[in-house]
Parts: sequence; structure tokens; C-alpha cells
Amino acid sequence: MAARFVYWMNVSADLRIEHAAGEEGGGEWMRIGEGLHREFNKRAARLSAMVEGRVIHETMESFWPAARDDESLPDFLREYGRIWTSKPKFLVSRTRTSAPHDTRVLDSIEAVASLRDQFDGDIGVGGAGVATQLLTAGQLDELLLFTHPVILGSGRPLFDDHDIPIELDLLEHERFDEGVTMHRYAVRKR
Repeated sequence: MAARFVYWMNVSADLRIEHAAGEEGGGEWMRIGEGLHREFNKRAARLSAMVEGRVIHETMESFWPAARDDESLPDFLREYGRIWTSKPKFLVSRTRTSAPHDTRVLDSIEAVASLRDQFDGDIGVGGAGVATQLLTAGQLDELLLFTHPVILGSGRPLFDDHDIPIELDLLEHERFDEGVTMHRYAVRKR
């Protein structure tokens, strides 16, 4: 069985993943409490691998390897650090040639698509650029969106520009503390 690509992202109600340059997947507007983070941990633990764009990967690698053993952090953050560092990861980059923590560098969306035959289950996708390329190539299978109750009005969108409407089917939804909702969608194949 071939793996499936799942784009997993925190978004605002107007589908922005950053409000200001440099937030790099974070921001004061996000409401990530313990319950929501434990949901992240549960879902991340089930992934067979992770594919990340350079910006997201560099954000992750700057924090999670040290977090896994940092006793000053809550257990659920240390747990995510252990999950992230232990998963096979694929960094999509034309500028980096290596990365630590069980990470291989890939330089094309075709190389990413070939991972489908190397894994079973879900491959998590992080980063708007990579997700947009997979979407336009007909390779993205699902969206897993954690929507935070805020309208940002500007900033980086969930996807880069693409010119073909793509329909989705709702598979699952759930509400978490602080008004965050999760929606999981299947991408309808063209």
C-alpha cells in the first residue's frame, strides 16, 4: 500500500499560517494549550515520515531536538521533541545539502512524490511551498487544519497561488480548548 501525503498546519480563520515575516509557523495569535498539543503528539506519533520545507524544518530543528530532554519543559513538549527527532524526515531544499536528526535532503517534488512507494500510512507535510507543489501535482491526499479563532487579514496563506479550484471532502472535525477547531479533509482527485 502506498503512503498518503497529509498537509498539517495551524491556520487563522482566514487561512493564514503567518501574520508577519519571521513567525515561521508560530505567532502570538496561536492558542496552543496542553490538550491541543497532546493531540498533535498523538497524530505525529502515527506518521510514518515527515516532509518539510526549509523554513519549517529549520524552525523545528532549532527547538525540538533540545526540547526532548529539557526537564524545564512540560512532559507533552518533551514528548513531541522525542517524536520529531525519531521520525524519518525529508527536507525539501535547493540550498541545503545535509541535515541532522534522521533527515534526508530532497531537491524536487518528484523526489518527494517517490516517497509514496517507500512508506505505508501517512506522511506529514509541513510548509506552504511544498504543500502547494504537491497539490498542483495531484499528489496531496489530505489537509489537517487546526484553525485558531483569529482573523489576521494579511500574511502567508495556507497555499501559494495556484489556478485550479480543488474540491475537498470533510472527513473529521473536532473542537479543542480556547476555541481551536480541527478539520481533516480529503483532497478530491481530478
